[in-house]
Amino acid sequence: MDVSLHLPRFDVPGGATAIAPTYAEVGAIADGGGLRALSVMDHYFQMEHYAGGAPDPMLEAYTTLAFLAARTERVGLQVLVTGVPYRHPGLLAKIVASLDVLSGGRAGLGIGAGWYEREQRGLGVPVWPAGERLARLEETLQIVVQMFGDDDGPYEGRYYRLAETLCSPKPLGPVPVMVGGGGERKTLRLAAQYGDACNLFAQPGYGTDGVAHKLAVLREHCDAVGRPYEEIRKTILWNGPVPFDGAFTDTLASYAEVGFDEVFVMPLEPDLVAFARGVVEHVVEPAAGL
Repeated sequence: MDVSLHLPRFDVPGGATAIAPTYAEVGAIADGGGLRALSVMDHYFQMEHYAGGAPDPMLEAYTTLAFLAARTERVGLQVLVTGVPYRHPGLLAKIVASLDVLSGGRAGLGIGAGWYEREQRGLGVPVWPAGERLARLEETLQIVVQMFGDDDGPYEGRYYRLAETLCSPKPLGPVPVMVGGGGERKTLRLAAQYGDACNLFAQPGYGTDGVAHKLAVLREHCDAVGRPYEEIRKTILWNGPVPFDGAFTDTLASYAEVGFDEVFVMPLEPDLVAFARGVVEHVVEPAAGL
């Protein structure tokens, strides 16, 4: 199983002036330590269940990835996951293509419907009902595929209309698309139809039954759209402590058994550097053997 590092916080020791050097150090650790990817959240405000809540520091996601791209050479870079309401699809495609070009082909596109209405209302971003967000997610996926491909012609959808889907330069290579979320009727169908990967939520105490069921639903959607289930990379975001005593390997083994290929782990405390080092030293190699 591959291991990736998800960075959901910017409240690092030392305050705002310490964010850049801290993230640069974490990037260097990830780059040389066998981690598959680095990811950040797509939020304007910190999520309310974190210790400091919405007023805690939060940087814009793609600006942060551009910074990391300039300070790394190998590790993949993506948002986990981009919220559809936050950027027009044509602009999003340009941003991801730019990141891919400037990083030497290391960008991924993680994308989902979005949910955090406080930050949207706070900064004046339109708030859409859940059904509309999902419909816009599908149109966004279609637009991104078109812009990354050879068709520079118009796109006519219900919500988005583009006179030209020109994207120059194109990404250097195929940009893997990860659809985040476990909605069984719509989101997993979109992952089956458009995605190269899915991302599901896992946490201590819940076991693998729930996510195994989600994978079964994904398989049904793959069959329905004529897509080989094996083509979809199955990933989890681990929302819990990561012990460095070897016990976490046993936990990951149970997820590998039901079909997961990758785990994103995230620090629960502000010392991102110590966490990154611990993951590299104690998690990456054992997980690779699963």
